[in-house]
Amino acid sequence: MMSKLLKSAAMAAMLCASATGLQAQDLKIGYVNSERVMREANLAKVAQAKLETEFSKREKELKDLETRLRGAAEKLEKDSPTLSENERGRRQRDLVEADRDLQRKRREFQEDLAQRKNEELGMLVDRANRVIKQIFDAEKYDLILQDAVHASARVDITKKVIDALNAQK
Repeated sequence: MMSKLLKSAAMAAMLCASATGLQAQDLKIGYVNSERVMREANLAKVAQAKLETEFSKREKELKDLETRLRGAAEKLEKDSPTLSENERGRRQRDLVEADRDLQRKRREFQEDLAQRKNEELGMLVDRANRVIKQIFDAEKYDLILQDAVHASARVDITKKVIDALNAQK
């Protein structure tokens, strides 16, 4: 949907330019590969490292809990023939409850991680958009597109955007 909108905007700009007597070569058009910006900008790398640091302890705790649960399940399976019916039932209930707890914690972890990623990504997108606007104004572009289907290297200003983002403190 967004891609079609951007294509329509580009077509409208070109039609307006030809209608006013301008030739296409007089238009100054730029293209930014947002995915590349999000992957290569130092701010993106810092955000990723920050998230890894922030969530690594919880992730390790989940893995440890899963290992303990797996060990308890193996022990129950091994001990099962020698256990009384009541003891076997109690241990099975404990395992089911522990598994539910693990699944809940894993869901909460994924939700928290996704929320933080969205927050970090939102901040990066805002900064990138400000940089793109600054380039647009300073270099007097008529149109800057993000994430076009095809764009020649001649109009690709992605590196310029990444460099400007990296220059910010």
